[in-house]
Amino acid sequence: MSSRVLLFFASAIWLLAGCVTHEVRTVDMTPPAVMEVAQPEDELLDVGIAIFDPNVPESYDEQVAQLIQPDVRRAEANYIPYFAKNLLQSTGNWGAVRVIPRRTHAVDVVVSGKILHSDGESLEIQASVNDATGRTWFSKSYESLASKYAYDPTVPADVDPFQSIYKDLANDMLDYRKSLSREQVLEIRTTAEMKFAQEFAPDAFADYLVSSEDGEAEIRRLPAQNDPNLARVRKVREREYLFIDTLDEYYEGFHRSMYPPYQSWRKATYEEAITYKQLREQARSRLIGGTVAIVGGVAAMAESSDSTVDTGALVSIIGGAVTLKSAIAKRAEAEIQAEMLQEVGIAAEAEIMPHTIELENQVIRLQGTVDEQYDELRLILRDLYFADLGLPVPEPPDPETQ
Repeated sequence: MSSRVLLFFASAIWLLAGCVTHEVRTVDMTPPAVMEVAQPEDELLDVGIAIFDPNVPESYDEQVAQLIQPDVRRAEANYIPYFAKNLLQSTGNWGAVRVIPRRTHAVDVVVSGKILHSDGESLEIQASVNDATGRTWFSKSYESLASKYAYDPTVPADVDPFQSIYKDLANDMLDYRKSLSREQVLEIRTTAEMKFAQEFAPDAFADYLVSSEDGEAEIRRLPAQNDPNLARVRKVREREYLFIDTLDEYYEGFHRSMYPPYQSWRKATYEEAITYKQLREQARSRLIGGTVAIVGGVAAMAESSDSTVDTGALVSIIGGAVTLKSAIAKRAEAEIQAEMLQEVGIAAEAEIMPHTIELENQVIRLQGTVDEQYDELRLILRDLYFADLGLPVPEPPDPETQ
């Protein structure tokens, strides 16, 4: 066999060897960073973590192709913000940290996110952090691989298999917070309050903020601290906090009831995902190896000076064909694993029980999903605000413009 063919085989062997990787995974139990010096209370920024975008394709075929179990993914969209909230709150770096149904000016900083990939073996999310001035702190993706030991019963419930994602997000937020001066922090807090005021009383607070060309809000002037309209807005804001804190009890209960079956699902899909990836890689390697063997055998036969069939080349071709057949079988086996991965799932609650809260010495019962209850509350708060003024309630602003 010529040196050219030998070089061809050597290159193929190098390529196949490059496909083999070894990963060392550990359970990350280190806490996030904290401020070296305690901050004054007026510099503690309130954080809202919005329910994540579950990123479930509408097409069923696409769901299958991406191994997405919709009910699980929607449950995770609630689970991830709550876990991140607990971790952020534990650092003491922030004011109140709340899970919020969606973006709101009731908080100073909003964390929003999307689930890019999730199973028991790996998690990838996209997270964006913005403050009330319209400034984007950062937007980046976070990815982590779980260790099989993360699902051991001895691991505390407050340590997630993908703990590094939450810790890195918390540390990135802290790094940006450290770059802000006291004046910038107070500006964020004041802007959040003025934006909230504009939502409920646009006529009274319309000229307090102006938007710059880059979309950031700038404070033009401020109302007096004894301004009665400001006092009313602050009461409305406290009522919204009351509802969000009531919702927090729901998220806590949801997290508690979801944790056992969710851990079981992740533990099961950990093994399935590993097997699926290995089978895909084996199929790929065997396809390459089989193709290389066949091409090499043909090349050897073509270069043979003997008019008879080159036995070595023929063996190479036959061996390559066998390897290709094996690859096809592995691919089919991988598809079976994909189906198994798709079938492992849990049912998540699509709706919650109606919440009952007390406002102005009257009991208000909110119906529907979290989103629907939040919308209903906002309308009730507007009614209370204008009733306090003795004025008719104007049409609510278009939510698309908020």
